[in-house]
Formats: sequence, C-alpha cells, structure tokens
Amino acid sequence: MTAFTIPGLTDKQGAEVAELLQKQLSRYNDLHLTLKHVHWNVVGPNFIGVHEMIDPQVDLVRGYADEVAERIAALGASPLGTPGAIINDRSWDDYSVNRDKVQAHLAALDLVYTGIIEDTRKNIERLDDIDLVSQDMLIGHAGELEKFQWFVRAHLESAGGTLVHEGKSTEKGAADKAR
Repeated sequence: MTAFTIPGLTDKQGAEVAELLQKQLSRYNDLHLTLKHVHWNVVGPNFIGVHEMIDPQVDLVRGYADEVAERIAALGASPLGTPGAIINDRSWDDYSVNRDKVQAHLAALDLVYTGIIEDTRKNIERLDDIDLVSQDMLIGHAGELEKFQWFVRAHLESAGGTLVHEGKSTEKGAADKAR
C-alpha cells in the first residue's frame, strides 16, 4: 500500500476495498481465460453461434478486469494480474471441461457464472458500508454478467423453464447431464 488512498476513505478502508477488489480482479481474470477456453473447445451443432457469442463476453470481462485494476491502483494498492495471483485468490476449482459439445460447455459455464455473480453480489453488499464508487462499478458489472448468464441459460432451458443440468453442483456433473 502506498501512503495514500481515495479522498474520503481512511487508509484502513482503502486497504479493505483494495483487498476485496483484488479478489474480484482475480475472478475476472480467471473468467475471461475460462471463456476463451470455452470459445476454443466448443464443438457440435450450434458451434458457430456459441463460438461467436463468447468473444464479446471475453472482451467485456477483460475490460472489467482493467477497470478493477485501475481502481485498486487509485486506492493506493498494487493490482496483481499474474497467474499466481489468480491461484492465490482462488476459492474455486479450475474449469474442468475440455473439448466438448455446446450443451456440455454451456451447462458448466452456467455454474461458473453463478459463482462469479454470487461473489460479486456479496462484494456489492460489503461495499455499501465503505465505498459507493467501487460498489457502483461492481453493480454495473453484475448487470452485464447476469445478462451473459441469461444468454447461456437460453441455450439450456426447456419450454417449461427448467435447465437441462438442474440440480447439478459441479461443472463435470452439469456437463454430463447436459450431453
């Protein structure tokens, strides 16, 4: 931490916000790499639609990572964008589906989005008491992430409104059920 933070925040508050945002940065870095992995490894019917749907998500999430990293720097901390930082901050397992069909990847990706959105919403709630500017940034991100999850789920939803991988809690399990 440097000797300054955002005006209106104490050094302690700035450090807490920076730590929270660092974990968010690692989530975003992991997500955009995972999305690119899906983009490269999705096969089968509807391949091209999903392949092309993923790239705008990659670009936006990379932008979120940059925005969060710059906010961390403004708070007086050093943003860490290394693979080691992702691993150190990780409370989730590495994406577990390789070359596979559209439905399998999308079912697994739905669970990835659920985890990211849940963590983002927890951070939004925590920031309510500390830093409304950082909170506003994450609120904007959450809205887009929720829209992306809807795009993913639209491929997985039955006419009755259930998801093909309903009840599965692991990527592998979701992928297996969706095949």
